[in-house]
Amino acid sequence: MSDTSDTSDTTNTRPTWNYKFITSGAPKQPNESKFKYNVRKLFTTKTLKSLEEDQNASKLKKDLSVFELTMIGLGSIIGTGIFVLTGQAAATRAGPAVVLSFLLAGLTASFAALSYSELASMIPISGSSYTYTYATMGELIAWIIGWDLTLEYLVGAATVAVGWSGYFVRFFYDAFGVQFSSSWTSAPITFNNTSNSFELTPGAYFNVPAFTIVVLLTILLVVGIKESARVNAIVVSVKVVVIIIFVIAAATRINPENYKPFIPPNEGSFSRFGVTGILAGTSIVFFAFIGFDSISTIAQESKNPQRDLPLSIMGSFSIVSVIYVAVCVVLTGVVSYKKLDSPAPISVAVNETGMKWLGVIVDLGAVDGLFLPGIASKVHPRFGTPHIITIIGGVICSIAAALFPIEVLAELTSVGTLLAFFLVNIGVTILRFKAPDAPRKFKVPGGPFLIPMIGAVLTLLILVTASPASLARLFIWMAIGLIVYTFHGRRRSKANNAELVNKENKEEGTEMRLLNEGGEQGENVETSRRTRPTTNV
Repeated sequence: MSDTSDTSDTTNTRPTWNYKFITSGAPKQPNESKFKYNVRKLFTTKTLKSLEEDQNASKLKKDLSVFELTMIGLGSIIGTGIFVLTGQAAATRAGPAVVLSFLLAGLTASFAALSYSELASMIPISGSSYTYTYATMGELIAWIIGWDLTLEYLVGAATVAVGWSGYFVRFFYDAFGVQFSSSWTSAPITFNNTSNSFELTPGAYFNVPAFTIVVLLTILLVVGIKESARVNAIVVSVKVVVIIIFVIAAATRINPENYKPFIPPNEGSFSRFGVTGILAGTSIVFFAFIGFDSISTIAQESKNPQRDLPLSIMGSFSIVSVIYVAVCVVLTGVVSYKKLDSPAPISVAVNETGMKWLGVIVDLGAVDGLFLPGIASKVHPRFGTPHIITIIGGVICSIAAALFPIEVLAELTSVGTLLAFFLVNIGVTILRFKAPDAPRKFKVPGGPFLIPMIGAVLTLLILVTASPASLARLFIWMAIGLIVYTFHGRRRSKANNAELVNKENKEEGTEMRLLNEGGEQGENVETSRRTRPTTNV
């Protein structure tokens, strides 16, 4: 990741330049065409050194241990994917073979987890795959993936909120016999897969529980990451215990006949059962493995990120993989897959067993367990959190959760995440060659190609099996992002427009004058400038 340098010869009237296509934001050279210069700027990369300076200059509190990071990972992963989408994927896509959908999704995610671990140990900076692509593929790709991550986390959090709402309603019914009106607990907008169009749901106005939980958790995130981590640790503990209780208790009521046929015959369309249904189911349940990447977004709040991030990423991923397979086997064994297309499929399975006490526990655990993952920038002077962007994200997320159905939100999140995972896998290979000597506390085994390339191919395979409507929404979102980059992001890039620093920093002119004058005062200013936070695109 070397910088472009001006190698002009002062003895010649026309300077020469050692051109490099991928650079670190060198200004336009005398012999460089405007077109070539603008194309080069699109692939400006951030050096590992500059990323390290960003880490050192961060104002965020570094409070999180490896245990808390792992618990945050578990809290982000275990949720809607296993509590809600398992049933929908089984009922409409794969039948009992949904366990194979989970295994394929888990295999794909495991390669991405390995790649995330290596990059997180090299680049312990908040930003996740946005930061990694900025260091490997340049500014344009980083913008694309950053825009994609915005979609993933906002829509993903909204998906979790809708799932939480379903179990919240079910808990009050099972525990107290209270039936909330569907007008205020359901999405007013649905998507018709036959006509490929959005429609209004008669009698549904607003999903109040989904909206409320996002607002409450946004407030919690603004208060502080340490407080959020403590609450998350309690939440994770409860839901893991509840899932274990469900698996052990319900396993005694498994009926082997419910596994027949294990792979239901295809019903005439790609996504309706059969082998292709397993692939289509994978694109849905892949959502269940999303979350371990959220650990890398809070790198700057970790005590020892280079060591703790890989441990927490792989630790949380390994735990949930075992849990998911167990839940799938028990769920489809207790009740026919045809009955699982419900907002609360695990509760449906529990009711089939006749264990009312277990139903109340599962509902309560799901209500507890479907708490939202953190949404990621101005740091609050008291709480030390990026409160403005958190509040903006919370507003958008709460509105989406209140209006849209879970299947639309979940698949859109999955396709966005698959794109991010693809680029992260590619990034590992690129950095093995661009920065071979950079310190790595963790390395993906098997060399620079084997696991990253297999992971990249698998993510593309699952991506193309998603519904055409979800892919269309993803492309539309990406097109909007490119328009925003063209007319705003490109011009606000600090890496490519150094003059912006002078305009935005009122003291810059004085500091540069003192530096030019030299002396002790100038050296002190230089020290001050090195410790000041940097701003990226």
